[in-house]
Amino acid sequence: MVVLGGLSAVSPFATDMYAPGFPEIVASFGTTGSAVQLSLTACLVGLAVGQLVLGPLSDAWGRRRLLLAGSALFSVLSLVCALAPSVVVFDVARLLQGFAGAAGLVVGRAVVSDRFTGTQAARRLATLSVIAMTAPVLAPVAGGLILGVGSWRLVFVTLSAMGLVLSAAVWAWVPESLPAERRGTGGVRAVFAAMGVLLRRRELIGQLLVLGCGLAAVFAYITGSPFVFQDGYGLSPTGYGLVFASNAVGTVAAGMLFGRLAGRVRLMSLLAAGVTITVASMTTLTLLLAVGISALPATWACLFGLTSGFGLLLPASTTLVLAIGADAPGAASGLLGGTQFVLGAAAAPLPGALGGTTAMSTAVVVLGFVLLSATALVTLARPGRGPAGRGGAGSRSTSGG
Repeated sequence: MVVLGGLSAVSPFATDMYAPGFPEIVASFGTTGSAVQLSLTACLVGLAVGQLVLGPLSDAWGRRRLLLAGSALFSVLSLVCALAPSVVVFDVARLLQGFAGAAGLVVGRAVVSDRFTGTQAARRLATLSVIAMTAPVLAPVAGGLILGVGSWRLVFVTLSAMGLVLSAAVWAWVPESLPAERRGTGGVRAVFAAMGVLLRRRELIGQLLVLGCGLAAVFAYITGSPFVFQDGYGLSPTGYGLVFASNAVGTVAAGMLFGRLAGRVRLMSLLAAGVTITVASMTTLTLLLAVGISALPATWACLFGLTSGFGLLLPASTTLVLAIGADAPGAASGLLGGTQFVLGAAAAPLPGALGGTTAMSTAVVVLGFVLLSATALVTLARPGRGPAGRGGAGSRSTSGG
């Protein structure tokens, strides 16, 4: 579980660790803020496509070999990012880096689904979520410290080293969890066809959109916040890292609360609570900015509410998706990750799409996505229906359709 948690954390590190260096990267390449935000979009596209491809492939080929290959390639491509001579090369390397890093996310969830069901699966998935959500706490702080002693390129050298360590850890401590007799039959085409079967389940589509739009809101916050807090409120990279980390603490604390409540409170109730908190927080922030209240404490507090609500939303929706798609865990995990990062990639550049990233532009984009998440919850995921009983993870038989 520790190694799987590290694999889940490496992609958040890849997305968040270099965020305090955005202004420096803009100057280094002589480009614009939107062009640098596009590098995050490229990474998210890679993460999305990688999960859509590697999840189903792991149902046919097994888990271990994809984890090893993904970790090794992540290390190599992180080094390419560090040595990139132009923003174009940097963006392409980020795309491929995201694809390689997707293996740890999508296959790690499938490994848990291979071994556990019901409340046991929910709690272990919550553990992975808390570990993964700890990464945003550490990543910007670590990035700010690295920027204090070196350039933004050193951040990617560090990511390359992380990839090497994870490759060795997978080799030593992660055995194959999907034996040959349990792998998909009929070849790779049949395995991908299973994804089509899953997409015909209305509740699954609803859960995918709830989580995907929620993560899109978070990524819009990630790309907008360096400019809001550093350019708008005058914080240093280290100061911004501390603000970002404190907000991520809300995500981690909420994820830990979810782990304690799983099995005692319905997952759909926890999910609805998380979505409600995100909507209330961002509605408040948008209204405050609209009436001219643009104080650092108020913005900080409302964004803390966003990240805390997401800490409940993420493990609840993840567990429900994997329960509904338990007959094809890799395909379900791939759809889960693919939807998240496709929407995240679309959202990432939007705070600066009109030429400047401000607190208002960021708040409006984030609010739009949390409202879409709430709409999907009410219209498709249907609170109180489907495999969302106590422990909420359902069973293998329940999740068949």
